Amino acid sequence: MKTLAAVCVTLASLAYASLLHADVKTQEFDVPKGAHPHDLAPAPDGTVWYTAQHQGALGRLDPKTGKTDQIALGSRSSPHGVIVGPDGAPWITDSGLNAIVRVDPQTRAVKHFPLPENRPAVNLNTATFDGKGVLWFTGQNGVYGSVDPKTGAVQVHDAPRGRGPYGIATTPDGAIYYASLAGNHIARIDTATGQATVIEPPTKNQGARRVWSDSRGRIWVSEWNSGQVSVFDPKTNAWKAWKLPGDNPRTYAVYVDDKDIVWLSDFGANAMVRFDPKTETFESVPSTRGNASVRQILGRPGEVWCPESGTDRLVVLRTP
Repeated sequence: MKTLAAVCVTLASLAYASLLHADVKTQEFDVPKGAHPHDLAPAPDGTVWYTAQHQGALGRLDPKTGKTDQIALGSRSSPHGVIVGPDGAPWITDSGLNAIVRVDPQTRAVKHFPLPENRPAVNLNTATFDGKGVLWFTGQNGVYGSVDPKTGAVQVHDAPRGRGPYGIATTPDGAIYYASLAGNHIARIDTATGQATVIEPPTKNQGARRVWSDSRGRIWVSEWNSGQVSVFDPKTNAWKAWKLPGDNPRTYAVYVDDKDIVWLSDFGANAMVRFDPKTETFESVPSTRGNASVRQILGRPGEVWCPESGTDRLVVLRTP
């Protein structure tokens, strides 16, 4: 008789097979135990950066060898998000340091851009670059702001409805949108004035957690409370939403790949979910380990990367 664990693995294998007909292949990489990889960012050289949140470090995985190394970011560091900037370097939102951090990919030198002293403990979350090379960030305790890498100037703004700013993303034309988890809305930032304008989703108390833009500039939103994925079209101000499959979906991360396929992480199903906007269909890919807790998704052409913060590993789904 099969054990429960064996049955779970078998079911997971069948679920993976549902995507393999499209030539999607998966590969898993362990990172140091206790790292709790929160966010990740594929680098131009083929490696992958990740935030080792519980170890105050920035990690780097070489997928060719499976080897990782980590760079300490400073005393009290607790890194949340990481992205690769136009300069090719990883930029980190570090809530423990209350600073934006840049790491030189060649020398491993760490540079801090601390927030002003009158802005302590903002709970830094995620970051993105606008079309002019300025970094914009969110702080869940009610702020958003920017760092100009050329001058080092840091500006912080009060969010229009207080607590909540979480995910943030840039459209192809350089516009910036963020999601407010506690505020149940998304907002567009005027990068010239720094002012944010609230945009209300049609579903009340939906828990907008992260946002991502497709190639048309439409904003895809992962709704944590409602278990939905929604999309906002700035050209028409129209919304549309879809409930993820399963009994109790909890949509955490969202990412749109180079083919405009939408990828989501579902804490309720312990799975990655693929959504095709053209056919409006979902395909669920359960993790092979329990409590995967994928909190962010990023990728590059042909690859979708996700950090399993609950299992201390990084997973890549390779697409045609």
